[in-house]
Amino acid sequence: MKTRIISFALALLLALTALSAIAEPAEDEPLYDYTVLPLERNGVALHLDCVTLRGSAPRRNILLTHGVTYSSHEFDIDYEDYSLVRFLARNGYAVWRLDIAGFGQSGDVEDGFMPDSDYAAEDIAAAVEAICHETGRDRLDLLGWSWGTVTASRFAIRHPEYVERLVLYAPILSGIGAYEVTEPFHHNTWEHAADDFQRDADGHIDPAITDPLVVELFCSGSWHYDKEYSPNGGRRDICVDASESLIDLSAIAVPTLVICGDSDPYLDYARIESAAEALPEGSRVEIIPGGAHVLMYEAPYYHDFQARLNDFLSSGRTYQLEQVVALSRHDIRAPLSGSATTCPKKNG
Repeated sequence: MKTRIISFALALLLALTALSAIAEPAEDEPLYDYTVLPLERNGVALHLDCVTLRGSAPRRNILLTHGVTYSSHEFDIDYEDYSLVRFLARNGYAVWRLDIAGFGQSGDVEDGFMPDSDYAAEDIAAAVEAICHETGRDRLDLLGWSWGTVTASRFAIRHPEYVERLVLYAPILSGIGAYEVTEPFHHNTWEHAADDFQRDADGHIDPAITDPLVVELFCSGSWHYDKEYSPNGGRRDICVDASESLIDLSAIAVPTLVICGDSDPYLDYARIESAAEALPEGSRVEIIPGGAHVLMYEAPYYHDFQARLNDFLSSGRTYQLEQVVALSRHDIRAPLSGSATTCPKKNG
């Protein structure tokens, strides 16, 4: 018991230290503007927000779609230069994030099985339509992570006219293993939120791969935004036999980046390695040695991930920054952001 108390106290001290550092940004640290765009579909309020670099007027828009348990906060850990949201904002993007119905800051749903992959694709469609209307743009880039690759690709297949480029990060191309999901809602815990971080030989999260403060902030964000329960419709979709295809790569009509680590327990690498044969011209498959499911937050790999992502998104483009429709804004300085082997533990 004494050891557990000491461990908890240490974890709390690390989290408080990180939050203290975040609360007082350095004078030369970039500032960001944060906007929430009201959105509703099927009687459910959807949380759609946007982050831009203070003083910029980005022409490019990108929408990020989250995984099967935790919501879009997971793309923005405000510690050092880990945040994917802020990285993209510094590289000229208005970065949009959507919480699917029942997740995170979106409205609750009575039936946790309702927001399945196809339902989520329609939530994405509503968000894309709202973004295009607000910014005056006809198309945007789209990035999905984990289950978000299933939902984003289904939207892109149905509405290629709205998508400039598609990024499938840690793509769930096929079932991750047959498992009967009987509960409509998944019970979230602090420990569960950390399940996707790589472990050492003793079963502990490996500090050589993931900074302990990153883990604390990720889990804090999950507890803060997602709380105890998340819808299970997406989990029921992906907890099927590996022989079942979940993403029809041959039906994707826009340039697509498939990017992942080579140590992700959820991925079908045979399909990933042959993905380039099915994807359209201008597509790429990038596999980063050593990386796993939370590649974007793994210390040895996240810079490589960011660089490959930016290279794909920027390749062949000559965009100049220009003014976009102004939204009501306030400062964003420090929002909390927040290897399983069995299907119910799937996080992303």
